[in-house]
Amino acid sequence: MTHKILTFDDLGITPADIYGQMGYHDALPDEATQKESSTIMAQVRAILQPEFCFFVTRELPAFDMGKIIMNQLRGAEGYALFIATCGGAFERFQQQLKAEGDMVRVFIADAMGSVIAEKCADEMEKNLQLSIDKLGWKHTNRFSPGYCGWHVSQQQLLFPLFNGQTCGVTLTDSSLMLPIKSVSGIIGVGEKVRRLDYTCGLCNFEKCYKRKLKHT
Repeated sequence: MTHKILTFDDLGITPADIYGQMGYHDALPDEATQKESSTIMAQVRAILQPEFCFFVTRELPAFDMGKIIMNQLRGAEGYALFIATCGGAFERFQQQLKAEGDMVRVFIADAMGSVIAEKCADEMEKNLQLSIDKLGWKHTNRFSPGYCGWHVSQQQLLFPLFNGQTCGVTLTDSSLMLPIKSVSGIIGVGEKVRRLDYTCGLCNFEKCYKRKLKHT
């Protein structure tokens, strides 16, 4: 098991990342929103402890991931199972903002949390690649329950495989991760696998974050 705790600065987050997640793709938000975003970013930098964990298994777990993901994993010699999270401190920060009732700040923090979780997962991928370089292996895209036909309820099969070492992330009965701004899933590894563009044309899930990124 590989486990790392990061800092805000490790993630390389820029204001443009936050604005893009907020929906400002070709224009900047108004000056007041930019100022508020900078304030929240400074507050988050002081408290943030994102973390990730992953391990590689040679045997594909008995998930029902659907044909889209299975096609992407074809040829894999192993499978990395991972969890990446913004961490408990950020979750508490979000809850505090919600209690204060300032919906602009809540919206900005929500966008920031999504960016943090994905950037943390990006760092996990970099570390995964470093760990398999010695084998001459590459890795596929990462795939998560809830996307590409893999039902979110399969989180209940994924999490026990970590034997309690889940970076502090827990599941609700409805398979929602807590902290909410967390990412989990599977990555194929091996000599012949490839990391491809996300095949949004094969999937009809309109709210997928990868679809949003593809259209920016």
